[in-house]
Amino acid sequence: MSRPKKRSLTLGGHRTSVTLEDEFWRAFRDVARDKGMGINALASEIDVERGVETGLATAMRLYVLAYYRARAIS
Repeated sequence: MSRPKKRSLTLGGHRTSVTLEDEFWRAFRDVARDKGMGINALASEIDVERGVETGLATAMRLYVLAYYRARAIS
């Protein structure tokens, strides 16, 4: 397992960063590719849908988890 690292993203024309482990970052990139989206577009979609109580990195981890859980059930 890796230690979390800061990753840069652009959301709505503004730069931001999230701190994610390498494993989650790779899975997030894979999900974006599977959906035919860029990582910034997917992160923006997640950002819009997350609640104010949930940080972006947490929302991204939960999105990746839900994506793979749904695939495992199918």
